[in-house]
Amino acid sequence: MFAQLNALDTRLFLYLNSHHSPFWDPVMYWASNKLFWFPFYALILLLIIRHYRKASIWMVLCIGMLITLSDQLSSHLIKGLVRRLRPSHEPALSGLVHLSQAGAGGMYGFVSSHAANSFALWVFLGLILDRRFRGLKYILGCWALLVCYSRIYVGVHYPGDVLCGALLGSLIGWAMAWLYKKVVRAGYFRPPQSA
Repeated sequence: MFAQLNALDTRLFLYLNSHHSPFWDPVMYWASNKLFWFPFYALILLLIIRHYRKASIWMVLCIGMLITLSDQLSSHLIKGLVRRLRPSHEPALSGLVHLSQAGAGGMYGFVSSHAANSFALWVFLGLILDRRFRGLKYILGCWALLVCYSRIYVGVHYPGDVLCGALLGSLIGWAMAWLYKKVVRAGYFRPPQSA
């Protein structure tokens, strides 16, 4: 069964990775670049701090913890245990993978830390932000999906790597939102009520 799933994952990867163009190549390269998104992260933090004031301290702390947890679990624990080669390092796919200028990436790809981190942030903020942030929640969802797809497009992850990373990140985001809400209910602070 594992061999069949791996074969399906490889076929889907080759199909998605083969659809590239001079327009989308730089777009997906930058979508996969963590540093490129720093202004976006800064804007999110600014909006949260401006709206939630003191309560934002707990939110920012939770965001820091969930990104650290998500990144450490995906990049250092799971990749080291599973040791699944990235498609860009798979000898059987030599010459078939379209890579971006970023190159082949590290040796192992399961699970995608980009997918885990982006989904952890999206799920967490989606569950804790009030209705005034509805637009931001949709933007975060589109951003997380773009980041995930870009990892396949640039040739460094199979769809299965991305899917499992997204599931891991979603679980971490949900758990951190649950913890955050427990702190709120315990009365350590009261975020402002939405109008």
